Amino acid sequence: MISEETKELVDRGVMLPLMEEFYTIQGEGYHKGTAAYFIRIGGCDVGCHWCDVKESWDANVHPPTHIGQIVENAVKYSKTIVITGGEPLTWDMTQLTGNLKKQGCDIHIETSGAYDLTGTWDWICLSPKKIKLPKPEIYSKANELKVIIFNKHDFKFAEEQAENVGKDCILYLQPEWSNREKMIPLIVDYVMKNPQWKVSLQTHKYLNIP
Repeated sequence: MISEETKELVDRGVMLPLMEEFYTIQGEGYHKGTAAYFIRIGGCDVGCHWCDVKESWDANVHPPTHIGQIVENAVKYSKTIVITGGEPLTWDMTQLTGNLKKQGCDIHIETSGAYDLTGTWDWICLSPKKIKLPKPEIYSKANELKVIIFNKHDFKFAEEQAENVGKDCILYLQPEWSNREKMIPLIVDYVMKNPQWKVSLQTHKYLNIP
């Protein structure tokens, strides 16, 4: 059990449930191939059945860590920072991103958009989920829309979501990893017929890196 004082600091975003942090190559979306420092924040109640980091869901098992320590660790490695989860917007990102900005960082977020958008971001990757749709206000701020394709119905969902984003938002279809052999041919065919979309692959998994 954490103390009431710690809980209050977490609620304010001064401390965050840190699951893991690591320096690697961004494997997905627009910035794939870019070296970046990943900060994975625990806590998510969206509950995708195919999630590959289910261990991130329970915030209580990840230690509340002061954002000063998180920032200090990050800037030793890179000025390109990716905040992911879990669902990072479960928490107030204002303090963390403010401190990273003071260090001159370029800050990206990977989010389902299911919670209010807090923080200062240079790049927003919105990856909406059917079971808990994004808050309306994040659509216009998204730089890329990344829809995970697990079955054929997900193409319809992707088009519905694309109607909500801005005209400059980059559109990606990404096969769900466990079903990729079945879905990749469908995605390739779909993108060739609908070239406003691009294919995103989890290249880090092919490269066998985190």
